[in-house]
Amino acid sequence: QVQLLESGGGLAQAGGSLRLSCAASARSASSWAMGWFRQAPGKKREIVAATDWNGGNTYYAESVKGRFTISRDNAKNTVYLQMDNLKPEDTAVYYCTVEVGLANLIGRTTDFGTWGQGTQVTVSS
Repeated sequence: QVQLLESGGGLAQAGGSLRLSCAASARSASSWAMGWFRQAPGKKREIVAATDWNGGNTYYAESVKGRFTISRDNAKNTVYLQMDNLKPEDTAVYYCTVEVGLANLIGRTTDFGTWGQGTQVTVSS
């Protein structure tokens, strides 16, 4: 089973930037959709951004459109999330995940699936 290891979280000021990385342990991940979800305290986990196997198609939640950019490097089995113009409401634990097909990833409504351990992002006002 593939393992996912996130990094890059931390503390940022409003208007600042952070870049998250997620490295997959299996080379086969390069053929899967990959994406980022987040969970704020007291809230359900929600999708943030996702990309298909080669980065040709992407999806963004309305709340992050124009501010976040998802990309991937299949040679490194890694997906990235560049977060710019951060807002306090972006504060959450961010999780990386994989899925067979972008549509399935976007439509995921349960916690079933392969997830990384999560990385905390805190944005101060």
